[in-house]
Amino acid sequence: MGSSRRAFVSGLLGATAIEAQKPQYRWKQITGQAAFAPRDGAGALSFRGRMWLIGGWNPKDKTHFPRICSNDVWSSPDGAAWTMEKPNTFRDSSFDAAADWEGRHTAGYAVLNGKMWIVGGDVNQKHYQNDVWSSADGRRWDRVSANMPWAPRALHYTVAHKGWLWVVGGQTMPAFSPSPERFYRDVWRSRNGADWEQVKPREPYWDPRGMIGGAAVFRDRIWILGGGTYDTPTTPKRRFYNDVWSSADGVEWTRHTARAQFPARQYHDVAVWDNKLWVMEGYAEPAGNRNDVWWSADGVDWAEAPGTPWKPRHASSLFLHNNALWMVAGNNMESDVWRLERVG
Repeated sequence: MGSSRRAFVSGLLGATAIEAQKPQYRWKQITGQAAFAPRDGAGALSFRGRMWLIGGWNPKDKTHFPRICSNDVWSSPDGAAWTMEKPNTFRDSSFDAAADWEGRHTAGYAVLNGKMWIVGGDVNQKHYQNDVWSSADGRRWDRVSANMPWAPRALHYTVAHKGWLWVVGGQTMPAFSPSPERFYRDVWRSRNGADWEQVKPREPYWDPRGMIGGAAVFRDRIWILGGGTYDTPTTPKRRFYNDVWSSADGVEWTRHTARAQFPARQYHDVAVWDNKLWVMEGYAEPAGNRNDVWWSADGVDWAEAPGTPWKPRHASSLFLHNNALWMVAGNNMESDVWRLERVG
């Protein structure tokens, strides 16, 4: 065998060996119909040994979502048995927005200082929900602030990092509530949800965006994985990204890749698990809803986890719980629950 042929064969064997060393993952359906009503954009937090599903949106279900969005809260230790911890009180005009949080979806959700947090909201009630709420038990919620200093927005990205709540990007939605068109690329943080300070990023950093669900804090850095902007009356074309950025302090940002292997998307979910970054599902044009799952050990090289069994969707609820990733509900409008495990 000639040297070039040996090198070619050796290369193939090497590539095969590398593929064989890739971790293997498997999805398992826990239930196809959980106790909670189908929804998308619900908050997803793991707190005190349970998964917490917070609010959500389903405009076709007038029984459970009489005002489009709900403020009910459900919890589960195992993804199979779900308990309603807080009923939906957001039902009619008698609702008191000072006593309880308005129903919402695609808000900011985080766990910090022994509490669960809801940061901001959406524009489905024809106004911006510029408030912050916290809870130590998922049943009683305290309004920490009624009006944040950061400009009204929706579709922002929210993480907990180094003892701070962080709000990144977002935009206004003039078609839902009269307001100037704004696409944000700013950064804000707070230690208590009430007092906020603006962090001034230095160029170069990411283009204006939001529409990123979940949270990715990896290697002591905040990661922005894709995202996009929603259409407005004066900017009718949505933007879709698949670049990857990270920062330790919100000031200095590193672009790890301008175009990751995963297709550009918005309304997707991100997480950190098994010492890897994860990106899954979402919405893209013209393809629509997706059901692909991608992971990376460094933010640069991405691999697809094949064989996703669940239906395409966007705005699902992605949990990191009990050393597994959990895919729950979403724009498929089913109350299904799936668990991703490492099997090799």
